[in-house]
Amino acid sequence: MSERFDAIVIGGGVVGAASAHHLAERGASVVLLERGEICSGASYGNAGWIFPSHGTPLPAPGVIGQALRWLFDPESPFYVKPRLDLELVRWLAGFLRAATATRARETLRLNRELSLANLALCAELASRPGVEIGFARRGLIVLCESEAGLAAAHHEDGVLRELGGDGRALSPADVRELAPRVAGAITGGVLFPVDAHVQPARLVAELARLAVARGARIRTGHEVLAIARDGRRITHVRTTRGDFEAGEVVIAGGAWSPQISRDLGLRLPVQGAKGYSITVRCPSDFGETPIMLSESKVFVTPMGEVLRFGGTLELAGLDLSVNLRRVRAVERAVARVLPGVETEPHVETWRGLRPLTPDDRPILGRTRKFDNLVIATGHGMSGISQGVISGRLVAEIVAGERTGLDLAPFSPDRFG
Repeated sequence: MSERFDAIVIGGGVVGAASAHHLAERGASVVLLERGEICSGASYGNAGWIFPSHGTPLPAPGVIGQALRWLFDPESPFYVKPRLDLELVRWLAGFLRAATATRARETLRLNRELSLANLALCAELASRPGVEIGFARRGLIVLCESEAGLAAAHHEDGVLRELGGDGRALSPADVRELAPRVAGAITGGVLFPVDAHVQPARLVAELARLAVARGARIRTGHEVLAIARDGRRITHVRTTRGDFEAGEVVIAGGAWSPQISRDLGLRLPVQGAKGYSITVRCPSDFGETPIMLSESKVFVTPMGEVLRFGGTLELAGLDLSVNLRRVRAVERAVARVLPGVETEPHVETWRGLRPLTPDDRPILGRTRKFDNLVIATGHGMSGISQGVISGRLVAEIVAGERTGLDLAPFSPDRFG
């Protein structure tokens, strides 16, 4: 016996929960299938930023040379674990093709549009009575330790201004006024005042709760084993705990999306980009504005009683082991400019796999191969910054509505 729903959403992170929420709001019968628990993957340990003003894509001019130097340093911000993997080789080739000035600028514009729409949705969500997602609009500080880092931050600010951004240059004294715990040698920074942040686990939990309130079913501990098809239609999704008959299917499985879709003959060039975060008790004098340490690519976010700092990007397949060298590298980067913060009482060390595409754009939309399938994955390190709007776009597609944003640049078929 199988259960039938108008929509089956696969994945319980921010994109899956937002999809279930927006589908249920439109009156669809929805079931969300999650292999673990809600928000047990990449969304959980996220820095929580919604950053329309800081979204320079990974593949960009000048990044290749820097990345090649980093590849040989297992403590660097960007590390590829050596292994024989044809999909990784294809992914890296796509990354090289995307690293042009024209494509990087277009990706920055597109990701900024997604994040601006996401910011508006999160602000609206936070304004609802009884909804608590830790939403705070305090901006974002890009903090620089070197003259080269400061020049790069000012360049990015200039590009963003052409797209409607409004960064403000900061002297070292300005930085310390906004972030009193900064004590190391710095050259300055840039403040992006429009940006906001949330507490990721709260956001995903609230989206799931709102979906259930509208009648959605959430089935945790349901790992997808196979997806059955009949011609251009998906008919069933088989899980470790039973089968589900499909009206529409949404694959929002993050880094596991290629594995989930293997029965469908789709090519989803998504690599698991392992990142780490460390959560400690937040010092009372830390300040309220998140900080990005420009040179080390480490992100520091106050979240109420706790402070989260994290970063690094490690392409290691679906390997979830903890590399303590990379954890220590994050801690040392924080200690250089925020001494003492890393020694606050420890709450949690986390790692997770962010789903990263070679062009650093999410995959959103239908594929031409199937009539009742929507793909929503590949958000990289921008899952929280783009996840809620992605869920609404999924619901608009399923409902046959005109989507609020042009999805052609995010098409699942753009990779061939």
